[in-house]
Amino acid sequence: MFIDKFGQLVLNQNDLCDFYRSNSTNHIKYALITDQVNNTLDLDNFPNLIKYIEPSISLEEFDKNNQLNYNMPESYKTMDIALFVLNSCKNEEELQRAGQELLLFQERGMFPLLQYLKYLVDLMKQHNITYGVGRGSSVASFVLYLIGVHRINSLYYDLPINEFIK
Repeated sequence: MFIDKFGQLVLNQNDLCDFYRSNSTNHIKYALITDQVNNTLDLDNFPNLIKYIEPSISLEEFDKNNQLNYNMPESYKTMDIALFVLNSCKNEEELQRAGQELLLFQERGMFPLLQYLKYLVDLMKQHNITYGVGRGSSVASFVLYLIGVHRINSLYYDLPINEFIK
């Protein structure tokens, strides 16, 4: 078993046999398998396994192709995150700052990331999972504060957005 340079889990025949003997093949959420395994197995019994083909693209291209494939419910994928953020504002100053930041996020194609972060925060709250108050440059983002990623109000502390978006 190894993880390739793209972060994909790849199983060989021995790994799969170990999983099969331990009766934990149902717990494999997703894995790629080598040709050696592919030729000796009936893959219909293992719907979460697919043949491993190393992508013929660069790591940067691979990341760009996968940026929109966040594993989240459809309701978050179609959510108007800008409207959610703007509706969370309480006054004109907050609206101005949120609008300014949303334009920066939009220019960088980061709305899907904001949707995923909203989903992640909601999921953690739903399951009472504790997460950090905030750290680093992310606390300079008022949008991330409104989504709930951190608990530092960058307007209150007069943190400029350029500390986050560099």
